[in-house]
Amino acid sequence: MMRVLMTSDAVGGVWHYSLELAAALQAEVVLAVLGPAPDADQRAAAQAAGLRLVETDLPLDWLSDGPGPVLAAGEAIARLARDLGADLVHLNAPALAVARFDRPVVAVNHGCLGTWWDAARGGAVNPTLAWLPDLVGQGLRAADLVVAPTRAYAEATARRYGLPVMPLPVHNGRTPMPLPDARPFPGALTVGRLWDEAKDTATLDAAAARLDAPFVAIGSTRAPHGATVTPAHLQATGPLPAEIIAHWLARRPVFASAARFEPFGLAVLEAAQAGCPLVLSDIPTFRELWDGAARFVEPGDAQGFADTIAATLTDPARHAAQGEAARSRAAHYTPAATAARMAEIYRDALLRRIQAA
Repeated sequence: MMRVLMTSDAVGGVWHYSLELAAALQAEVVLAVLGPAPDADQRAAAQAAGLRLVETDLPLDWLSDGPGPVLAAGEAIARLARDLGADLVHLNAPALAVARFDRPVVAVNHGCLGTWWDAARGGAVNPTLAWLPDLVGQGLRAADLVVAPTRAYAEATARRYGLPVMPLPVHNGRTPMPLPDARPFPGALTVGRLWDEAKDTATLDAAAARLDAPFVAIGSTRAPHGATVTPAHLQATGPLPAEIIAHWLARRPVFASAARFEPFGLAVLEAAQAGCPLVLSDIPTFRELWDGAARFVEPGDAQGFADTIAATLTDPARHAAQGEAARSRAAHYTPAATAARMAEIYRDALLRRIQAA
């Protein structure tokens, strides 16, 4: 059985991706956790999935002050791979691939500062931060194979870093949340990092002011680096545990995302799995995943979001049809499908190393 060393972190969506992918793979997976340590619930989830955790105490690239700690972390992961006798290394942080790995490396770009900056701000990255996209680009070019969660994001990654070969698109998968019985919620919902300017909370806040219905926003309003957002019209709850989010989704509100940048969008997938109608910004990622199963609005069009949400809320037949369309499409995005494609990519990476030897 193939032994895979996979990196992860316990502070974002990569954690769920790693656990579900590792559990679905026909491989022995060791999960190397960078950044803050997992909490008790996360450790229990990893144990339930039969995974071995290695808590490295190594820094995350996007929380580092410069390239030095990231380069050292990459070398530490390369040593760990040797010590464990891993056949292959799956890096969920491509910058780590700059290190000297003596076995195949598959790097998955779930999202990065360079592509985020292109979508959210444009122009040159702030000089104090430019080292990070530079390092990510080096890592992407050093990896044996590169993966992105959608074709749209693969194209954005190749364009941003001038890659000679486009990353391989592999859609993420998610096991549906167990949903309790709950009475319908006659309003709208969004879930995510509200502080992230690329999520465009401001547009949803302006849409909420135009809606004659409640609009709930679940997620942090303060970034790890201190940036904050203060919605005036959204009913912001702050972060909530998964079981409470599941309760909200079970009420099947209209789920909205105004994101201007989204490599995949796990929150949208979770809402679709629950049968929530989707109202999404018209960006390439969402079109790729949800065309024909969602209603689309031009990015930044607050009135358009308000009108589209209101039209769904006031038409029960439309609400039901859109919710069922979203649920049907979501059934394609499973951990098993992701694992099957990733296993093919692992085998390809191993074969390339053998042929190059």
